[in-house]
Amino acid sequence: MVNSAKVLRAVSILCGTLVIVGMLAFLYGYFANGYAALTGIGIGVAMGGVFIFIMGIFLVATEEVVEKNKRKTIS
Repeated sequence: MVNSAKVLRAVSILCGTLVIVGMLAFLYGYFANGYAALTGIGIGVAMGGVFIFIMGIFLVATEEVVEKNKRKTIS
């Protein structure tokens, strides 16, 4: 349980940072200088952060279910 909390905390910090950096790159590319490439990179970084977050939650949830099933079969 403690290990799952550590993984979830690390994933949330990493993904929060990625989403913020992606938003800043998108806004800078779209409004400040008009570079379409920077706009696309910003969208990609933000979407990557969301994807990593979803995969991290899935990993933690899967680990909890497997651990619960192990405790059931041992008892």
